[in-house]
Amino acid sequence: MGMSAGSWAVGGGAVVVLVATGAWAVRPVGADTQLWKQVRPAIEARLVEQSRGAGYGESEPELRARWFCRAEAVDLDERDGLVRAGVSTLCLEYGVRAGRLVECSGAEVPQVLRLRRETDGAFVVVSQEAPPDGAGNAEWLTAHFGRATPAGFDTGVPSTPLEAAARSHFGLPANSPVTPC
Repeated sequence: MGMSAGSWAVGGGAVVVLVATGAWAVRPVGADTQLWKQVRPAIEARLVEQSRGAGYGESEPELRARWFCRAEAVDLDERDGLVRAGVSTLCLEYGVRAGRLVECSGAEVPQVLRLRRETDGAFVVVSQEAPPDGAGNAEWLTAHFGRATPAGFDTGVPSTPLEAAARSHFGLPANSPVTPC
């Protein structure tokens, strides 16, 4: 069940989801895939941690709701010991009701994160920026991703990997449908 930034269904209207104006995402041209494999886990862990406590499903203990997040690299650059990762992020909150996977909350947001490599080789996020809602959004995207970005980003981060991870986490069959919370 793919969802665009404008089509979020939020259970009971209990949560206002902040979504960047317009749907967006692209795949990086010539990005260092090895570097991306190293920084992605730190970025996604940060997103999950930040999402906790922000969803409708978490207010309903019987759902056992949990956040699942995915980041896709838009641009990636390493200089002077820091990695700048321009990313499209998708976080979705899933739970279980009557043996079915339910999607309760979510947001898709462009972000710029900076990461530092620790002495053990792991990466840690040292800064994070996201665009403002409404006015200023297109300008922020242009300033952080280039002139063609606001008009050129028109496909979102796929939810399929998040759905699969949620089904696995909750012990549900791979073909079980996803329904609104």
